[in-house]
Amino acid sequence: MSKKKAAISFEYFPPKTEAGREKLLGETTPALQAVNPGYFSVTYGAGGSTRDNTRGTVLALREQGVPVAPHLSFGLDGKELILELLETYREAGIDRIVALRGDLPSGSGGGSRLVYANELVSFIREHTGDHFTIEVGAYPEIHPQAKNYESDVFYLKGKFDAGADAAITQYFYNVDAYFYFLDRCADIGIDKPVYAGIMPITNYSNLARFSRNCGAEIPRWICQRLEGFGDDTESIRAFGIEVVTQLCQTLLDNGAPGIHFYTLNQAQPTLQICRNLGL
Repeated sequence: MSKKKAAISFEYFPPKTEAGREKLLGETTPALQAVNPGYFSVTYGAGGSTRDNTRGTVLALREQGVPVAPHLSFGLDGKELILELLETYREAGIDRIVALRGDLPSGSGGGSRLVYANELVSFIREHTGDHFTIEVGAYPEIHPQAKNYESDVFYLKGKFDAGADAAITQYFYNVDAYFYFLDRCADIGIDKPVYAGIMPITNYSNLARFSRNCGAEIPRWICQRLEGFGDDTESIRAFGIEVVTQLCQTLLDNGAPGIHFYTLNQAQPTLQICRNLGL
């Protein structure tokens, strides 16, 4: 697939401060719109912990005419609240949802039941029909709580069988893991697009912490290079842009249907990578 035809999308987290919100809406988003992405997604904190901020950010982006896809999970929320959110988004003209199992917030106790993503997809389809394009999560290096590789791929198929239209992967830096994962998906009949999730490298300590929490692997050679830069943030960013550009180029050259960038609410690293790719 030509890189010019590849789907490109960007992910935000809802800002916690008014200054962060103003920067996201007034600076970051206009800069990233130069790439003409398919949409911007906005995350939904563990157990719905950022619910109001997510909704506010989503609606503010929509008011600016930006194509936006709210993340959604049941978490600790009831069906009535999820239905209310879906109706709010539908009335605002939003037609895409990223449906996830989500996580329970720390301290919520072990008695709460997580509602799996396939159940959420079925719920959305039951109550809104085909109004929303629904995207779900996928894990080429396997979800840290998965029993084994086969079961994780099987559960992804369950999300598609429930009505999902596409999947977005957890971020990764091992291109072989992604294409092997696509082959295993095809083996069990998954024929919907699985977009590659990619996170620009700007801060090694933060990246290492994120990766430990979500099960993403940072290849040893990348770790060695990043550790060698110490506190030289300029060199870390330059190396990160070079490595991630090469990764994305390899993905697009070998048929990845598109790339979903985890921007961390920063425009320039992602924008530079897109420029390097000719996007």
